[in-house]
Amino acid sequence: VTRRGNTTTHEALQAEHRSRAWAGDARRFGDGAAILIGDLSFVYADMLLASLGTRGWQMWNELRVELNVGQYLDMLGSAQNERRPEKAMRICRYKSGKYTIERPLHLGALLADEDTTLIDAYSAIGLPLGDAFQLRDDVLGVFGESSVTGKPVGDDLREAKPTPLMALALQRANDQQRSVLKKVGNASLSPSDIADVQQAIVDSGALSAMETTISDLRDEAILAIGRAPIDAEVQTQMVELAHFVTDRKV
Repeated sequence: VTRRGNTTTHEALQAEHRSRAWAGDARRFGDGAAILIGDLSFVYADMLLASLGTRGWQMWNELRVELNVGQYLDMLGSAQNERRPEKAMRICRYKSGKYTIERPLHLGALLADEDTTLIDAYSAIGLPLGDAFQLRDDVLGVFGESSVTGKPVGDDLREAKPTPLMALALQRANDQQRSVLKKVGNASLSPSDIADVQQAIVDSGALSAMETTISDLRDEAILAIGRAPIDAEVQTQMVELAHFVTDRKV
């Protein structure tokens, strides 16, 4: 199992257990140790952010709540096999959009000088850009090159991830395309099945529409960057970030 092209922590620890012939079950050791490493990372994050003050600490807590709620909604959507576009976009925002872009911008402002005047400006930038980030992730999850993304193509389809892309495809699909899209959620999807689903998404117009949405969100964020009360050099760097987030291949 890989993540962004690298072996996941629990898999690496399982391999370490096996290579050293340690006692007990390698999988249990790898899973348990990986969870503890994640918990320890949270502890260190709390220690690093303890000096933020009340406003910053509140922001950090909001980030963590939003992330966990978003991940739960993502799991629930897969379990319920629900494909409503508005619900998929809400999952998109809370699962990734806010904690990936908006909240880090907020924390950066507060870490710099506890300046709260930039919060609204950074939300105007971070929310559309965060949504665009996750929408690009969804597209890569279906159409990305596994050698580049480090993620097997089709995993999102096998897991029936409740993405806006899939919701839009079902909304736009004709009867023939919809019958193909019903394969989504089958853990045994073959490469041929995945190719059929990909083609149905393309033919429905969902991929093209999603690319337009990503571009529109990027442009909205760039306009907000131009209006933000920040230095011109910082604006330039943030525009570059906006293009990276939306044009990336990984």
